[in-house]
Amino acid sequence: MATVLMCRRFPRLSRVAAFSTTAKRKAERGSGKSKKEKRDKPGAANTGTEFGATIQLLKPQDYRVLYNPAAYAKGRAGSRQRVDRDSSQALGDTFTGPGTVQTFPAASSQALPPIRNALPKPKTNTLLEQTILATLNKEEAEREKWEVHDSKEDPRAFQKGRPEYRSLSCGSAEPAQTLSAEEGDSILQSVAGCEGSPGILTDYFLKLSRLPAERRTALLPDPRFSALCHRAVTAIGLFSTPDLIQILKACVLLAVPAAHPLLDACEAEFCRRAWDMGLEQLLLVADCWRCLERSVPSYLGILFSYANLHWKDLTLPQFVQLLYIIGEGRRSPADLAQKVESTILKHLDAFTLEELGAICLGLFKSLSGISEHVMRRIADRVSLQMEDMSTYALVNVLKMLRYTRMDHVPLMRELRKVIPARIPTTNIQGIMHIALTYSSLHFFDEVVLAAVATSLPSKVSYCRSKDAAKFLWSFGCLDYEPPNEEEFYSSLIKQLHTKLHEFSKFPEHLLTALLGLAFVKRFPEELIDFALREEFVQKTRGSKYELDKDLFTLGKSVEIECPTYQGNHLPPQLCQELTEMVSSFAEREIYVRPEIVEATSLLESMLGGPEYVKNHMILPHTRSSDLEVRLAADGHPIPFNFKDPAAAKKLKDMGVSLTDDLISQLVEGRARSQSPMAVGNEAGIPRQERRDAAGTPCLGGALTAGAESQAEPKAGRWQPREVRLALQVSNRNHFCYGSKRLLGLHCLKRRQLRLLGYEVVEIPFWEWFPLLKRTRSEKLSYLHYKVFCPALLTRAG
Repeated sequence: MATVLMCRRFPRLSRVAAFSTTAKRKAERGSGKSKKEKRDKPGAANTGTEFGATIQLLKPQDYRVLYNPAAYAKGRAGSRQRVDRDSSQALGDTFTGPGTVQTFPAASSQALPPIRNALPKPKTNTLLEQTILATLNKEEAEREKWEVHDSKEDPRAFQKGRPEYRSLSCGSAEPAQTLSAEEGDSILQSVAGCEGSPGILTDYFLKLSRLPAERRTALLPDPRFSALCHRAVTAIGLFSTPDLIQILKACVLLAVPAAHPLLDACEAEFCRRAWDMGLEQLLLVADCWRCLERSVPSYLGILFSYANLHWKDLTLPQFVQLLYIIGEGRRSPADLAQKVESTILKHLDAFTLEELGAICLGLFKSLSGISEHVMRRIADRVSLQMEDMSTYALVNVLKMLRYTRMDHVPLMRELRKVIPARIPTTNIQGIMHIALTYSSLHFFDEVVLAAVATSLPSKVSYCRSKDAAKFLWSFGCLDYEPPNEEEFYSSLIKQLHTKLHEFSKFPEHLLTALLGLAFVKRFPEELIDFALREEFVQKTRGSKYELDKDLFTLGKSVEIECPTYQGNHLPPQLCQELTEMVSSFAEREIYVRPEIVEATSLLESMLGGPEYVKNHMILPHTRSSDLEVRLAADGHPIPFNFKDPAAAKKLKDMGVSLTDDLISQLVEGRARSQSPMAVGNEAGIPRQERRDAAGTPCLGGALTAGAESQAEPKAGRWQPREVRLALQVSNRNHFCYGSKRLLGLHCLKRRQLRLLGYEVVEIPFWEWFPLLKRTRSEKLSYLHYKVFCPALLTRAG
């Protein structure tokens, strides 16, 4: 019975080439030299870390999740902070409304009967059950509290840090003195007979805004209130600016709809008066528009122009409030960019930590560029005071760090100390942004990632489609399978099925998720079949995002790694079109890279000509080049590249000249980066490289010239068959930061090359780039040993 239930609950899942039973996985983890212990853990690994068992509480059959994404927990104190769901809506967020019914029932609904249907039990047991239920309810309430979210109020937490913000922002707190229902009714009754003077109308709005919340809700459809609004619209030009601001603030408390005619009139009037108002008034009105959730691009344009002309008069709170408004408006005024950076540096030490978080969030939401120097200065300060920063503000800094793609090792190391303990009380969107920061920066930290994976299954029902996709992408990109990998992946795959209806609107999220799964050899066939059907493919091609390459990678990976898959495939014509597109890009940007051109030229010289080596993409869907070489059974090279030798020469002539400056850049990277040899020495060899080596001595480093003769194969030793080599001239972007740990896409490529019968030969950057400065003889010696490595020929024989 249990087996049947499991088959019904979880979608069909292909685990190619290395699918094993749970018992086998546990046995492997129990061994002293498991594959996870062999992985490279650069500056972040902690092999001594132990992970306890995770107990997942069962849910009653009729359980429903009211989708309400969560607030972040406050710093060390653990008090509530909340996250702005709009922080990344500009990038394609979607939300599910309350009461969404999940596609898959909870495990307990099939495994256990509800307690209310159980047989009568002794009183002691009943008390025990009541205690257990009370505990479960309390824990669920705590989780709901962490997940409570207010998209308008959460990003405004910084305003509580200074009294100056009271004059710049529209407080939405309940009025201290409420108006009775009778008084409110009396005001509405008098609307018809009032003179309609601006002062009286302003007073009416202010008094009505003090009604209890339930009375304010009933006010909007009241014809008498509509009459009051109409009178205000008629007299809009007669109000003084302070009175008009008071009416707008009253509209916030009254929750007037964004499209209301009164707000139309107010916006037009404020745009007309803007140049006669002060900066404080302009910022306050902009804050009211944000609270009303009304888009006012014309007003914001005037505000930004005004601020540009009066920039020297901006106080610190006004500057932070302006960046908050810029972020909420999803608009980045280009002419303010330089002034924003200089002002951040000017006040950097005076900002509170919450203000720094608000600044980063504003820049992130508006997609504003920021120089590496300024971002590094912000990160410097945050890394020194991280423990005193709320998780919400810290995540906003990480968003901007990710956006600028800047490595900051001190901040990442400090994050490792601070963030794991906060993850259980951080909401799911915040956790997603943490995981995405690590994958975007290619920074592998097993301690943080394991903490994320441990907490996720109990929170997965709060995941939007985007959240689930980004989790899968982040773990796949870093080629990390956590200790609870089966629970982790099965819960996320189940959530993808639950959110399947969202992918028609946001196809990029499904492709992101499926690629992340493919990186770690997981292929949920029902979801793949859905993603490769004709109508979905058309949606991806019509998306505002460039999804063709992702679609290509997924489709061809399924063909290679899932031989039993019977679902939809990409049409051959589309595959040919995408192959040509990728190949065209490679000819312009990849094949001509100096490290690849030099290796190609030397191999041609060493093997006997251009017909013995081919610089191309064996697997175009993996988007990186291969130097293909073919050897006979006796170790002699086989000519095979006879296609358009003139074009090959032309490509060679396009190569970049290897000047001393260029070689120095290749070897040393940017000034702040570690040298290739230092990187290689600090980091242990990851499981991928161990797997590639398989006992082969030729992956250890460069050889002396005398080693060339030792690598010569002995005649007659090899079996009569062809050996195809795929030489990988890698660079830093193929590996996790500061390590030899391959990223997921490049693990996928090597895995698929082996499935197709190729022997993968690594020419890693930490070996090859330093050799570019050495003599031709040394480079030839190195490449000779790589190609004619005895262990490779032995395995192929």
